[in-house]
Parts: sequence; C-alpha cells; structure tokens
Amino acid sequence: VQLQASGGGRVQPGGSLRLSCAASGPISSRHVIGWFRQGPGKEREFVAGIRWSGSGTSYADSVKGRFTISKDNAMKMVSLQMNSLEPEDTAVYYCAADRGRTILSDLANIQRYAYWGQGTLVTVSS
Repeated sequence: VQLQASGGGRVQPGGSLRLSCAASGPISSRHVIGWFRQGPGKEREFVAGIRWSGSGTSYADSVKGRFTISKDNAMKMVSLQMNSLEPEDTAVYYCAADRGRTILSDLANIQRYAYWGQGTLVTVSS
C-alpha cells in the first residue's frame, strides 16, 4: 500500500483546510486509514481514522466537532476537512494504513499502522 498526502498550507486561526490522502496498491475492505500529526517538539498523535469499507470513524478529542474524515472508495481517496483551525493544530500531517483487521476501538493505536505517506505541513498562524 502506498499513500500520498497533500493539501497542507498556511491558514489564519479560524480558517479551514482540506487534506487528501491518495491510496494505491492492494488497499481493501479490511484496511483502515488514519490521519496523524506531529507538531514541533511533540510526538506523533492520532487525529482521525476511518474504515475503508462500511461506516466507522474515530476522532481525537482535540479535533471532535472541527475535523471530518471521509472517503471515496472509487477514487481511493481519504480526506480530512479541518475547520476552525487553531495555532495548536500546526503540525505535519500524515496519513497511514494498517495491515488489516483493526477494530474500531483501536483506530487510534499508532502501532496498528504499517504504511505511511510522506506528510504535509499545516501552519495555523496570523
């Protein structure tokens, strides 16, 4: 599985950005896709995740109500709509895929993810 993240940029506080993750290779219904981020001097943390098939999403508490993860199976694309951005959202954002069969309650577990995209930088600043 190969992943390519895009859509990062600079935005003012309160603004919006939409990140995209293009997947290629043997992605299938048993996979999940997650978005993670790593801010300056911080560890990489879970942001949001989604099952490749069916419904089922998970969000970090810090982004609930502001970020929305969605997918387009036909296009093999997962998007992260980020609204009401705050300076604390500044980070490099990565999309990742698991090896398969991750249960919904374990979507935030970084150890489940084996395939990573290259990251896209989001800067929230006035």
